[in-house]
Amino acid sequence: MSTPNDRYLTLDRLRSMIESGEVDTVVLGFTDMQGRLQGKRLHGRYFLDFALEHGTEGCNYLLAVDIDMNTVAGYSISSWERGYGDMEFVPDWDTLRLLPHLPATAMVQCDLVWLDHAPVVQSPRTILKHQLERVAAKDMVALAGTELEFIAFNNTYEDAHDRRWRDLTPVNQYNIDYSLIGTSRVEPLLRDIRNQMYAAGLDVEGAKGECNFGQHEIGFLYAEALVTADNHAVYKTAAKEIASQHGQAITFMAKYDEREGNSCHIHLSLRGADGSIVFGEGAERSPLYDQFVAGVLATMTDFTLLYAPNINSYKRFASASFAPTAVAWGTDNRTCAVRLVGHGASGRMENRLPGGDVNPYLALAAMLAGGLYGIENELELEDELVGNAYASDKPHVPHTLRAAREAFAASDMARAALGDDVVDHYVNMADVELAAFDAAVTDWELARTFERM
Repeated sequence: MSTPNDRYLTLDRLRSMIESGEVDTVVLGFTDMQGRLQGKRLHGRYFLDFALEHGTEGCNYLLAVDIDMNTVAGYSISSWERGYGDMEFVPDWDTLRLLPHLPATAMVQCDLVWLDHAPVVQSPRTILKHQLERVAAKDMVALAGTELEFIAFNNTYEDAHDRRWRDLTPVNQYNIDYSLIGTSRVEPLLRDIRNQMYAAGLDVEGAKGECNFGQHEIGFLYAEALVTADNHAVYKTAAKEIASQHGQAITFMAKYDEREGNSCHIHLSLRGADGSIVFGEGAERSPLYDQFVAGVLATMTDFTLLYAPNINSYKRFASASFAPTAVAWGTDNRTCAVRLVGHGASGRMENRLPGGDVNPYLALAAMLAGGLYGIENELELEDELVGNAYASDKPHVPHTLRAAREAFAASDMARAALGDDVVDHYVNMADVELAAFDAAVTDWELARTFERM
């Protein structure tokens, strides 16, 4: 795969920019279990003189911690007994780009390997690449787009922390879904994110308001699935940094309050390796398309943990909320977990289950694994749901992290597609989160029982 467009950097161009002083910082980043970009900032001269040839490493606990970076038990790859050794960061030079919102800074995204150069199979990027290799073996490629929503506040992250993330001021005080006047009030932030991301190599479509107070979405053009996941990680990090530069804060958490949550609808289609349409011509769906969708539906419960990875994720799954509750598909039906849209070259499925907290590599890997399961077993697609899926008798998606964890851990299909090492690793991630939540005393408990019980 080559760079998606000429806004990316070549290694020769980066070398020239460092020599001329245009770039003095090179970020080596990878995406962790929680979907965050982690890594190192290297001085440009050090990067050229040493890291370019000899590489760099990081502690293997980076794929074995909770969201607070606490070392936790249960991971086979990393522990006190194993000594918390290193992993090597291997740059994928096709991801090399400028980060124009940061002075004189370039970035390359990395794969993770052990010091003997064996891949770290639990790394999210490696998990997705494995599924893409399975797609390529069938002489196809996967195209994807992710639609991330966020809520923006006229508070800094520091102020939000001091307020314990309560009583913040959203940038809008009413429902601004498709509102031009509502979005124009936030245009300094939205425009900066759009333009900075375009300069970083992302193909920006546009921005629109959403339903919750201060909620917005910036959309990007679909691309090959790995490019989309890489760009998703860059955008999510950069958008927070740009908001901070404006003295504002944004959150991608799935459910900030009792109003509408932040979704991350994922659009996915397959093409022939030669660019041919395999999901059907005109309005007619191909058998392969139906089998793929049938596989995603059949495995949705098994893979819900990868679509909804946090305790908070499950607060989105509420009736009449535009977040799905039923495992069902429909044609342009936003009440279903899977919505089919477009036809011919634009024909694609939309997975409406993930929220803004999703790890895009894991969700895309799960969708591909499920779709391939459907193709390989020639699953028959059930009749589409017409009408309100919230009121249907279709099976519901798991409504708690614990239920999703149990389904994933027990799934023979997930273990066959992803491997025991991967399944056990992310089951332990769920166990860590469940234990932390079970030990926490929430605001809800205090408000209901401090005086009255």
